[in-house]
This record gives sequence, C-alpha cells and structure tokens, in this order.
Amino acid sequence: MTLTLPGFDHLRLPGADGVELAAAVGGSGSPVVLLHGFPQTHLMWRHVAERLRDEHMVICPDLRGYGASDKPAATDPDVYAKRTMAADVVALAAELGHERFALVGHDRGALVAFRAGLDHPETVTHLGILDVVPTLDMWNVLRGVPAAVGYHLFLMAQPPGLPEAMIAASADAFFGSFLDAWAADPAAVPEDVRAEYLRASAAAVTSIVADYRASSDIDVTHDQADLDAGSQLAMPVTVVQQDWGAQLGFDAAGVWRAWAPDLDHRLTRAGHFMAEEAPDEIAAAVRDLLAR
Repeated sequence: MTLTLPGFDHLRLPGADGVELAAAVGGSGSPVVLLHGFPQTHLMWRHVAERLRDEHMVICPDLRGYGASDKPAATDPDVYAKRTMAADVVALAAELGHERFALVGHDRGALVAFRAGLDHPETVTHLGILDVVPTLDMWNVLRGVPAAVGYHLFLMAQPPGLPEAMIAASADAFFGSFLDAWAADPAAVPEDVRAEYLRASAAAVTSIVADYRASSDIDVTHDQADLDAGSQLAMPVTVVQQDWGAQLGFDAAGVWRAWAPDLDHRLTRAGHFMAEEAPDEIAAAVRDLLAR
C-alpha cells in the first residue's frame, strides 16, 4: 500500500507537456511547494509539511519520473531536463490557483528548484535548497578520491542501457545503500517509509536514470548559459547543507553566493535526509526564509 501524508488531499495535477504529477496538498495561507530528493518521494516531507500547514498552503508533488507521477520515456534530453521539471512545478501550482509561491527542494528536487528560480523569477518568491550545489558546480567540485561519494552520478551519466540494467538487477540493494549511507540517524527513515521508497524507486529505474543523465548533459548546458549571461537568483535564498565544502575541499557558501546575492547559508549536523532527521530545524529555516 502506498504511503501518503495523513490529513492532506492527494491529487493528480497537470504539469508540462501533458505529464501529470501526483501531489499532496493541505493547509491554508501563502503557498509553499516542497520538492523531494533521491531515492524518495513526497513522503520525505511528512514532518515538515505537518509543521508548516497551519501557516501555509503546503504542496508536495512527486517529481516527474518518481513516485506516483507520470514517467514519460526520455525520447530526447528535454524530457528530464530540470528546465522541464521546473515547468511542471509552475504549471501544477498555477492549476491550484497560485501564480506566485515559495519553493523548497531537497537533493534532486533542489536542482529543479534552482532551475525554477532562474527560469521563473516572477513566480518563485523565495527559494530554499537542501544539501546540493548547482549542477554545474557539482561536477566541478567532485574531484579525486572524495568524489567516490558521488559514484552514482557517474554511473547514471552513461549512455542508456547498461546503467538501467545494472540498477534494475539489484534495485533494493542499490537504492537502499543510499538510505543507509546518507542518514546520520537511520531511525528517521522507519521501515515502512524505507519500504515505500524502495518500492517506488524500483518501479522507476528508467526515469530516475534519465533524470540523472540529464544532469550530465542538458542541465549543464543550461547552467553554463546562465553563468555566461551573469544570471542570478533574484529572490531570497536559504541553503541548508552538510559541510560538504570541508569534506570535498571547496567553499560551499562561496559557490552559492555567486548565484544568490541574497543568501542565508546554513550548515547542519543532520545527515542528508535532514527533513526527516531534523524537521524542526528545517521547518524553522523555511519560516525564516519566508520572513525575509
């Protein structure tokens, strides 16, 4: 049985290009869209969404290619470009009557949120980013032996066929390894939630790989074009991340400041799954962001 956010409405809403997204929607007030990461679904926001729903209309979609959302075939690079996935989010919010909204993303969802902030500055009022650097910068900082932490990025960047076959052959072991390795507090992802993540990911191997493959190709092209044009995020931005700069030898706050002049950069002691491991901290960071 698919797990959902209790007390939220569960809808199917149009994204871009005829794709439909599954979304949990609840609460009242100004809208906040929360985008999940890998290897997860909107369920990762269960604690944070509950904390925000008394103050905000909280919208938690499954990204295209994940969870209960549509999984179109990657017939060209644009299908899983973050630009297209950002357009999904804008269309979904508009369907709910929100032409402007705050946007917070974790991991893959954070890359979608970053692209939405650049492409739709008139729509995204505030931007929250959890535990990534932009795609272009990600490839630039993953160097040497420490880059082994991101081996999956290189695996899924390979041409179609072999990565999908390898992952599908041991899906639970593959996706489960990230849930094990990246959680500072494994109890934050209980067995029923873990089982849901594994079930949903195993059913989406091809589209998940396509999402990652786009980040080694078309997403880099889009980021580089914005960098060359001097584009920056116009809205207040809050970044919460582990101390990746110390681990990989780069200035994480400096990387983000180049893109986000109005930046609040925070380090957390929580693991990668910080919305589940430290929901009070993340909810407080979102509230602080929305107060700017």
